[in-house]
Amino acid sequence: MKETDIIIRPLMTEKTNVQKELYNQVSFEVDRRANRIEIKRAVEQAFKVHVASVRTQQMLGKTTQRGRIRGKKRDWKKAIVRLRPGERIDFFEGA
Repeated sequence: MKETDIIIRPLMTEKTNVQKELYNQVSFEVDRRANRIEIKRAVEQAFKVHVASVRTQQMLGKTTQRGRIRGKKRDWKKAIVRLRPGERIDFFEGA
């Protein structure tokens, strides 16, 4: 698996913004087959930073219903990446 295919998108929520400011952690949606070592390598190559640790979670998709029709959103994997002190990832550099 190539490093460019591992990181799908960064997660930008209120909770992840607090984690970024207080604990120097950044959250990503990643490929479900990727392990911690591959995620670490992909983040370091993509953003030119040094990663201290990686934690992963399997997120279950929510069930949805519209009238009588039921469905389910897809399952996905979340990676919480802690950066070394002094390192930063800025997604919105112009803002």
